[in-house]
Amino acid sequence: MTRRPDGAGSGAGRGNANPLGRLLGWVLAAIRLAAILLLLLICVPLHYLWRALGLGRFWPRLFLGSVGTVLGLRIRIFGQPQRAALLVSNHVTWLDILALARTSGSAFVAHDGLAGFPVLKWLCAMNDTVFIARERPTSVAEQAEDIRRALMEAAPLTIFPEGTTSDGTGLLPFKSALFSACVPLPRANPLQPVLLAYQDVPEVAWIGEEAGADNFRRMLMRLRPVRLDVHFLDPLSGDALADRKAMSKASREALLQAMAATRGPIRR
Repeated sequence: MTRRPDGAGSGAGRGNANPLGRLLGWVLAAIRLAAILLLLLICVPLHYLWRALGLGRFWPRLFLGSVGTVLGLRIRIFGQPQRAALLVSNHVTWLDILALARTSGSAFVAHDGLAGFPVLKWLCAMNDTVFIARERPTSVAEQAEDIRRALMEAAPLTIFPEGTTSDGTGLLPFKSALFSACVPLPRANPLQPVLLAYQDVPEVAWIGEEAGADNFRRMLMRLRPVRLDVHFLDPLSGDALADRKAMSKASREALLQAMAATRGPIRR
């Protein structure tokens, strides 16, 4: 995931300001971290057993969704995730992954920078993550084939076409190359936009210069729940599926319209 240079995303001033709040935050962080480690110890062996029996990736989805619950993620779902869909979502924070794994059972397309961290790569691989390298245009065809294969083997699959996280008040331009894998779109894989709308988005969004470890600690220490509405919109159809640029434009417009309907005027 690439950081966006936006000073509004700094972690300064978004934590617990008073000493008692910080003390409670540290205690809560310790409890949450212990719970996450316990979940990992339970889910990883069962995942490998499930895989050996050919039973799919139930345990990674359960792990990700449970970590969201431990971190205080409270989700309301609107609409219905389509079976075997390619989900097109806005991107606000790494919590998006926990939320979509819980609500749709999705695997994900991620920047290959994550693969440089062995533990993260291992965790991502368990959930059939597809790694892509945006800085190597010559590999677009190969990456598109990886995404098509994942759609056949691990759908639903989520892409974040903004290419990075935003502040949640609007959408960044979409990178249409990510839609190359959808042309032509297989009948079995509908293309479905998904809007993630956080209640306290300025406090939750991960942008600017805030380091990943700092953001993770801040979420561990957060005293209030993280409230999120997940809107599964209608799948695209007709001319919206004509080519990758049409898919990108139609997906973005659908998300912008949903944002406007839930929040009023937005930054385009």
